[in-house]
Amino acid sequence: MKNLKSIALALVVVLSTAAVSAQTKKIDVSKSSIEWLGKKVTGQHNGTVNFKDGAVVLKGNKLTGGNFTVDMTSITATDLSGEYQGKLNGHLKADDFFGTDKFPTATLAFKKIAAKSATVYTVTADLTIKGITKPVTFDMTVAANSATTKFMVDRTKFDIKYKSTNFFENLGDKAIYDDFELNVKLAF
Repeated sequence: MKNLKSIALALVVVLSTAAVSAQTKKIDVSKSSIEWLGKKVTGQHNGTVNFKDGAVVLKGNKLTGGNFTVDMTSITATDLSGEYQGKLNGHLKADDFFGTDKFPTATLAFKKIAAKSATVYTVTADLTIKGITKPVTFDMTVAANSATTKFMVDRTKFDIKYKSTNFFENLGDKAIYDDFELNVKLAF
């Protein structure tokens, strides 16, 4: 009889832990951030772009999903000010870069997640910029109510070819590197 009670108790514990359901946690867009860094032969520019909305999906403490929308009209350079900042911001919003009049948002949707450790996950996601969707893979660290990641994006895969040496010749020191870096901090 004692063994039967132990088995029943073990089954209850197993079934209750297996029944943990996924929980969607919306990000706090006012506390979440995206910083970008773009480099060229003669230097670099950095800035920010804002989230419009987003959420992560957790099952217990384990990352199982995520979807995000970015307000591309909010893109701004933070390393410049005044007239030069206005010119760069205008150029980034123009059609030869992000075309924000036609494509005001970008999206990221998690497709595959593999745990590397208790708090670090390798995520493969669909990134959509300018209406073009391509996969990206990055590591994401998840803590209690936050997550962070840093990854590179090849802009030419999203039809952003301006001053790319893969598409234009004789650019010399006017060339802009194809990859740009995103440093993302999520609060939820």
